[in-house]
Amino acid sequence: MRNKAMTRLRGAELAQRGVAPDCVQTIELVRDVLARVGDKWTLLTITVLASGPLRFTALHEQVAGISQRMLSQTLRALTRDGLVTRTAYPEVPPRVEYALTPLGGSLSEAVDGLVHWVRSHQGDIVRNRDDFDQTPAAKTTASPHV
Repeated sequence: MRNKAMTRLRGAELAQRGVAPDCVQTIELVRDVLARVGDKWTLLTITVLASGPLRFTALHEQVAGISQRMLSQTLRALTRDGLVTRTAYPEVPPRVEYALTPLGGSLSEAVDGLVHWVRSHQGDIVRNRDDFDQTPAAKTTASPHV
């Protein structure tokens, strides 16, 4: 409920600044999608499901460090966004599988591109971090507006 209220406030603020309503909706959706995709559990779950459908337990075993509760919440959000399907088979005991939708598959491809970029630039990033950490500015508490 709080997130919806915050979204409405941001939308009202953008509208006051003269941003067209359709642009406000797009901005809000971009923020929501970036929040979803930027979540580490989402990325790990999408990456694991890229190899094919899995049952909850198998998925839980492959997403290192995630709790069952967090995996359940992540899968629910991904299903809501249309990135994952949940298929329940009428068997005893019940069997449920999760799989990427075509939309989720396209996100997986984008994630693969990001992972490839990180791997390609890993040395540069580590070197830049090491260089920065050796500067006097890194040793002082910086204001977020510096």
